[in-house]
Amino acid sequence: MVFAVVAETREIARAAATRAKFSYHDLPHATDILDARAMGYRNVTDPLTLKRGDAVAALETAPRRLQAAMRIGGQEHFYLESHIALAIPGEDDEVVVWSSTQHPSEIQHMVANILQIPVHAVTVNTRRMGGGFGGKETQGNQFAALAALAAKRLGRAVKFRPDRDEDMVMTGKRHDFLAEYDVGFDDAGHILAVKANYAARCGFSSDLSGPVTDRALFHADNAYYYPDVLLTSEPIKTNTVSNTAFRGFGGPQGLVGAERIIEEIAYAVGVDPLEIRKRNFYATEGDERCLTPYHQKVEDNVIHRVVEELEASSDYQARRSAIIDFNRTSRVIRKGIALTPVKFGISFTFTPFNQAGALVHIYQDGSVHLNHGGTEMGQGLYTKVAQVLADEFQIDIDRVKITATTTGKVPNTSATAASSGTDLNGMAAHDAARQIKDRLYSFAAERWQVPVADVHFLPNRVRIGNEEVPFAHFIKQAYMARVHLSAAGFYKTPKIHWDRARGQGRPFLYYAYGASVSEVSIDTLTGEYMVDRADILHDVGKSLNPAIDKGQVEGAYVQGMGWLTTEELWWDGKGRLRTHAPSTYKIPLASDRPREFNVNLAEWSVNKEMTIGRSKAVGEPPFMLGVSVLEALSMAVASVADYKVCPRLDAPATPERVLMAVERMRGV
Repeated sequence: MVFAVVAETREIARAAATRAKFSYHDLPHATDILDARAMGYRNVTDPLTLKRGDAVAALETAPRRLQAAMRIGGQEHFYLESHIALAIPGEDDEVVVWSSTQHPSEIQHMVANILQIPVHAVTVNTRRMGGGFGGKETQGNQFAALAALAAKRLGRAVKFRPDRDEDMVMTGKRHDFLAEYDVGFDDAGHILAVKANYAARCGFSSDLSGPVTDRALFHADNAYYYPDVLLTSEPIKTNTVSNTAFRGFGGPQGLVGAERIIEEIAYAVGVDPLEIRKRNFYATEGDERCLTPYHQKVEDNVIHRVVEELEASSDYQARRSAIIDFNRTSRVIRKGIALTPVKFGISFTFTPFNQAGALVHIYQDGSVHLNHGGTEMGQGLYTKVAQVLADEFQIDIDRVKITATTTGKVPNTSATAASSGTDLNGMAAHDAARQIKDRLYSFAAERWQVPVADVHFLPNRVRIGNEEVPFAHFIKQAYMARVHLSAAGFYKTPKIHWDRARGQGRPFLYYAYGASVSEVSIDTLTGEYMVDRADILHDVGKSLNPAIDKGQVEGAYVQGMGWLTTEELWWDGKGRLRTHAPSTYKIPLASDRPREFNVNLAEWSVNKEMTIGRSKAVGEPPFMLGVSVLEALSMAVASVADYKVCPRLDAPATPERVLMAVERMRGV
């Protein structure tokens, strides 16, 4: 940023900004991973290595071996509300910032640093966001800092709000990757060894590229056991805006690479890719086939059951046979179907972020006030945490009021990211509620002269011995008896630990699982395609709110499908992003959703870990369900060459790429 223009109106500010004149010289630059390598660009942060066994030796002795690479494109967040920040100067060094951010505490720290004031002088508020998807975890810092700096200099409130195209040009995207893999396997398709490098286009600075590329390696196995494995990351610098968090946080890119390896093996041995997937799943218990490349044991594996149930409910086998028959005689339209699994680790890989706080007050009329460190961006977090309190106190949910997330009430908050919002903040709120309830139990036992075991919270009332007292009346009496009706709750995720230097530890508390079946049709003359049907079975543990969770699964699938099909980022020869508006960047429309869309939750699942209500995270894991669309498109393309060759479709599989792949298959 060279300068910032502040004016009475946006129109005046824009007009003034156009008067600026710049002098510059064109220099060699790289917007692509391979160009950056060729120009000797360095990594923006330290790479990671995950290793178990001796992959190099195992590859040399493997009966069969293949090597290839896959390009995996980036993605624009395309939240409905662009970035925005409003700063209001206060007394002395104080400033209040209202920001559309997933990480109020980071905004607080950045503003304090820019203004060179203590953190306690900065209060950051976030009522809600019109979408985030990771794009508002760090990228809002620049807007908040500029607004705060101008506000303090001028002594007036200042707001920054970029338009859509400005937002798209100025902010980071999902990292695009180049996955280079070397895999050894036997004639039955059992994986024996994997060596892979995941190179990412990171932009001019590190931002979150380190943890993003780390998580890509954590999910480069997906649901599959690699006996000998060597995985490396390459977070490479490019002359583009710094890329950042996006739903899945590198996990989807790692997972797509794993599915490409499975697909390669399937075509090499001539077997349905689903069969190869099953043969290489992690074991459900016991042996060494439960150990990940980062040496965490998979102890809660339900992927076998998820896939088995979805295979049956979607009638996968019969439909696949029918599609193969259809493709034998269809001259123009070809179909494809794929069933792909998801195993996704839940917890921040930066261990200190796995903590949360909550502040709970009960007022004299029995109404409850709640504030916690999580932010609401349309994912239903506020509703779920309010449900936790309503359930704990056995009151109607409309008696619970959640106020805007603010650093002035709950300090040192973690980002609302890594699918951890409900896990962390729900448990913190639960802790606060239990503190208050313990006091209320003691009060009731003393006041009514009954054992604590005879005090029960019932819907909107409390039973004490043989007497039932309305909740509001009970709380009023507790107040009159000087019972403390407020508590600060806290939670930190247990069991996790991580040694990055060794590439070993337990970075995740548990895993979320899921699977999807997608059926597609492609036009082999144009490359155009449609998603005809999708069937999904997803594991959310014991759901806190099935309506919210189903919505998350449906939306995640469509967003993941868009990433892998139509959402293409393109820079011109001068390094300028040209896909910076809805007219040039194609997200899925309502008409692009599967014509038949069957989504179910695994109602039998219960989290083995002590999470809130034994639920599981649902924000990021279902995003990767969209991978089945890419795999189904690949099958449709492969039919042109009688399924003899892996089409090696890069992502996004735009109609142009599908058409080019079809033409390659015609030449096989």
